[in-house]
Amino acid sequence: MRRVVSFIVAAFLVATIGSATGQTAAASSSERKVSAKVAPNYPELAKRMHLQGVVKIEAVVRPNGTVKSTRVLGGNPVLVDAASDAVSKWKFEPAQSETTEVVQLTFSPQ
Repeated sequence: MRRVVSFIVAAFLVATIGSATGQTAAASSSERKVSAKVAPNYPELAKRMHLQGVVKIEAVVRPNGTVKSTRVLGGNPVLVDAASDAVSKWKFEPAQSETTEVVQLTFSPQ
């Protein structure tokens, strides 16, 4: 029974993986630049399952550059928490008002 559950979970995760290669990286879709990035931790389950994928995060950034909140827009469920935690610690350049930034993080086995 345990093997069946493991197989079902693995099949679901494999089906939701986006295609990605390379090191963990990030890119922002707006003009507001990132002044300090925190790299996401590659989850242990993802390592064991050799998972890779892309996670898209929407971050609401305060005028002082700190992240107010994050929202997952898409990605592998095993990777989204690590991506969200990392982006919430990022620092952006100051701006006149609060902005919304869309960030994409790519995970691949190391």
